[in-house]
Amino acid sequence: MPEKFNNKTNGITQRRFLLHGNPLLANWVTDHIGPEWITDLSQISKLKIYADDEKAQQEFMNIKYQNKVRLAKYILEHNGVEVDPRSIFDVQVKRLHEYKRQLLNILHVIYLYDQIKMHPEMDFYPRTFIFGAKASAGYHTAKKIIKLINSVADVVNNDASINGKIKVVFIENYRVSNAEMIFAAADVSEQISTASKEASGTGNMKFMLNGAPTLGTMDGANVEIVEEVGAENAFIFGLSSDEVINYENNGGYDPNVIYNTDWEIRNVLMQLINGTFSRDTELFRDLYDSLLTTKNTDRADRYFILADFRSYAEAQKRVEEAYRDEKRWAKMALLNTACSGKFSSDRTIQEYVDDIWHLDKVIVKNK
Repeated sequence: MPEKFNNKTNGITQRRFLLHGNPLLANWVTDHIGPEWITDLSQISKLKIYADDEKAQQEFMNIKYQNKVRLAKYILEHNGVEVDPRSIFDVQVKRLHEYKRQLLNILHVIYLYDQIKMHPEMDFYPRTFIFGAKASAGYHTAKKIIKLINSVADVVNNDASINGKIKVVFIENYRVSNAEMIFAAADVSEQISTASKEASGTGNMKFMLNGAPTLGTMDGANVEIVEEVGAENAFIFGLSSDEVINYENNGGYDPNVIYNTDWEIRNVLMQLINGTFSRDTELFRDLYDSLLTTKNTDRADRYFILADFRSYAEAQKRVEEAYRDEKRWAKMALLNTACSGKFSSDRTIQEYVDDIWHLDKVIVKNK
């Protein structure tokens, strides 16, 4: 029965992740376009006419700020870390897996920390890096990455010399109830999986719905998100799927070349094993080795973290540049919400009904 096998882009429910999770924004959307979006998310495209409206932009960003204040309060209560809601909330929350590259994110945080330490006079917009994830019980490497994130947070958050320019938070017990607060408050949606590895993803859709532009690779549903919102309203970087697959099939990638020719990247990796983030210099040795040493059937840096590092760092610079332009950022954020209509699970299920199950719609009448 080959007709039963075909692709469907999955989706999320706007009733959970906007109506319930972000009531301030939900009410604002309803005030501007009516309530039809609640059961037909395609209606949210009506918000596009407000993209250049300065009053609408200000209202939209004020709601984002209030949600950031709410999340900052949660972080202070649960993590004991004081974060500035006026900083950029750069967020990566999802299952912890090497291909999703939380390791690339935290290595870049170390890189920024080094830059600020070496150049304290540099112009740097304050950033709060927020992580949330769970690792499978037996996934040693994933758990070690969680440990690294927390160890970097301990050092960075307690270094008075950087004047709070960077804060790092790992939100414990990531789940739907705190995810609702996180999506509502995020400025930047980190979707940085190695191209060709992510089937779709749904966190990227939840961030988009709540007005957070995507910083990501052309992987999974990011491809369709960029099609909907436009490349100018996202921050895309890194190897393409074809480039990754070519390296995997034919070889030709050696991360040691990058390690030996880029002293800043080498300095970041050395801090994994020189005691900067743990007195136990062997604690993160496995992570260091995974990036540089071929073991058994595993290539060194099998998820191309060092290959994409510079492209990722440049994309992060573009994020900061865009965020400093308040009107530009507000338009980007508003358009992400306005262009999210495709990504409702209502649409996904309707496609199953039409293309696979061939069911008739049943109208339930109220008595």
